[in-house]
Amino acid sequence: MTDRRMLLVHAHPDDETINNGATMARYVAEGAQVTLLTCTLGEEGEILVPELAQLAAGQADQLGGYRIWELRAAMEALGVSDLRFLGGAGRYRDSGMMGVPANEHPRAFWNADLDEAVAHAVAVVREVRPQVVVTYDENGGYGHPDHIQAHRVAMGAVAAAADPAYRPDLGEAWTTAKVYWSCVPRSVLQQGIDAMAAAGDTTFFEGATSADDLPFGVPDEEVAAVVDGRAFAGRKDAAMRAHPTQILVDGPFFALSNNLGLEVMAVEYYRLVQGERGPAGPGPDSLEDDLFAGTGG
Repeated sequence: MTDRRMLLVHAHPDDETINNGATMARYVAEGAQVTLLTCTLGEEGEILVPELAQLAAGQADQLGGYRIWELRAAMEALGVSDLRFLGGAGRYRDSGMMGVPANEHPRAFWNADLDEAVAHAVAVVREVRPQVVVTYDENGGYGHPDHIQAHRVAMGAVAAAADPAYRPDLGEAWTTAKVYWSCVPRSVLQQGIDAMAAAGDTTFFEGATSADDLPFGVPDEEVAAVVDGRAFAGRKDAAMRAHPTQILVDGPFFALSNNLGLEVMAVEYYRLVQGERGPAGPGPDSLEDDLFAGTGG
């Protein structure tokens, strides 16, 4: 077993690449074991490829299966070989955005029995034995029900996996050294807003002119770590393009990448919510530059 092990818990295929693609590629390249645990197949996603529109939930309802292949291609681009689905592929269904009928589907992840879902995740934590776990904050970044539920499952699993009295049938207890929540500092978000406005696009950030108007930026002082994955910007780009049903190659994200420079999009930020903060990296912002710092890995 490699000395450094990271587990990322995400809601749908493509979330991992958008939030942590460069981080994953960097640590794979450095020899760490990177495991991705995805909670749903993303069956309710909007389909951006017209010729695949019939895969939608309201038609053939085959998008989830298609997105498994997209995820595999994205992980190949990042070098990640250990990808899993919570409880097995298709155990939990994409719940759609908050307040839509898909929330009520019998298999919707939003309605999952939390104890059962946590147990599935505990089995992964105890098998992988990660020093570092990465997931969303308590609002799931921007309020998507599956992101919120993924947060609950990940945090519940970290706590339960460390308890020797909890489900010994799921493996030996394991204490994760550090837990991070993916984030975007408000200063970086503002940079993106300004770049899109300069390019004449005011729709990508829903017309917002200030980072304070959006629900997913966090105060810069809450950010603990930054992963400079610019050496792996090409891998993140390739992984993004491996999710064509969800990410429009010629759309705003890639326009934003062009405006800011693709390398900027490969710099990823984190809040530390469990464990001791490691030493600051070489930059002027006093942030960690290695998520494994202080874990002994």
